[in-house]
Amino acid sequence: MPEPSRSKELPVSLLTDPVMVEACRARDFCRIFQLVKARAGIYPSMVARRCDLTPSRVGEVIAGRRQLLHMDVIERISDGLRIPGHMLGLARRSWETSPSSRGAPRTPAEVPAPAVEPPAAGTPEAEEAARAPAVDPELSAKLARRAAETNVNALVLEQFDADVERLARDFVSRPLPLLIPEIRAAQGGVSQLLEGRQHPGQTRHLYVIAGWLSGLAAHVSLDLGNRSAAATHVRTVVQCAEISEHSPLRVWARSFESLAAYWAGDYRRAGELARAGQSELRDLGTGTIKARLLSLEARARAAEGDSHSALRILAMAHEARGAAGRDELPGVFSFPEAKQWAYAGTTLLAIGGDEQIRHATSASRRAVELYRTGPDGDRSPGDLQAAHLDLVTAYLACGEVEEAGAKLSEGFTAEGYTASITIRLRNLAALLGGEPYRGAQSVVDLRARIHEMTLRPLSPANLRSSDDRPAHA
Repeated sequence: MPEPSRSKELPVSLLTDPVMVEACRARDFCRIFQLVKARAGIYPSMVARRCDLTPSRVGEVIAGRRQLLHMDVIERISDGLRIPGHMLGLARRSWETSPSSRGAPRTPAEVPAPAVEPPAAGTPEAEEAARAPAVDPELSAKLARRAAETNVNALVLEQFDADVERLARDFVSRPLPLLIPEIRAAQGGVSQLLEGRQHPGQTRHLYVIAGWLSGLAAHVSLDLGNRSAAATHVRTVVQCAEISEHSPLRVWARSFESLAAYWAGDYRRAGELARAGQSELRDLGTGTIKARLLSLEARARAAEGDSHSALRILAMAHEARGAAGRDELPGVFSFPEAKQWAYAGTTLLAIGGDEQIRHATSASRRAVELYRTGPDGDRSPGDLQAAHLDLVTAYLACGEVEEAGAKLSEGFTAEGYTASITIRLRNLAALLGGEPYRGAQSVVDLRARIHEMTLRPLSPANLRSSDDRPAHA
């Protein structure tokens, strides 16, 4: 969206405010950005555009997670926000007026001359100008034709919307090798269109589509264990959300960042990102994103060892589910009830204790039931296997080794598994190798079965999406 028309100059009252002066002296850009937003109405997205920074970088500065130290960046901020150079320890900028003339009223001599001098009165040129129309209508017509130029139309945007919805729905159940070329082709198509001309509303719409496609690409990368690529894709999601001012896209990006941090083993950051997403929810209305963010936070808090917070937030997640409505997009961008029960089972297992283990067993059973009987678009093979593994772990915690073995056989009949499920199986085998399981014949048999399963080759054709994917954790 174009930036509202306003002077680039900051109010004198702000530039002379002792708080602003001290923030500039200390180069405290977190405080500076907060002040220009509150006092000059320059929001973070505008700061990013004016200073040639990414919106995510500005957001990290405001959140206190990043400092800006490079001189070229400081100079861009000075020029973009019109902060006099001396306030930031810089030389006087080229756009600054001299100190003696700053704030002085303009004299007639300072009024800039017109770009085109009008003809002198009484000359033939003046008489001709008087007979001509006040403004050449062809100029307005030319501007109108230019404004009407666009390389997209409603049908093109509608088709892209349909493609994104289909890919999001198929993502949870179709093999990834079949989806990757389609996602890549759609990204290329949108990128090519954005290089042309559109009406502002159409451009924003294209950036929303580009953001959701980058979200799919981020999930692909995380599935394949490439966290660096996933981080790049999700930064693009945030950028598209800022440009299009599309809040649901921005909040979903927070949930994905939390998911990635959890599987990287950074549970504290996973919880903080989920909490940050909740603070950005505002009035998004219906949808399951609040339940997703709360479930992510509860799981992270449990893994971190904060059982009290985990149980409290888990209860809030179930309340949010009761108030949830239809999501903007289905499939991987939604948070079906089955996934919420699976998250609850994982959370309760991490908390531990007899009572919570019983609740975890019930939650995981409910997840398995819903994955088997729910809509096709919600039946994620990877998530179903993860729920089965939680059930196996719960049965083992209760000493029911035979039941654990039966559940393992029931949930794992494929010829190969994703890397994440294979790693979880190996972790389960390691658990069985310790006390109190070591030595029992039934456990030995179960470990042998798991060992055999993890030796099966991974078939790319069987690689499907899973939200439970610590691919290289």
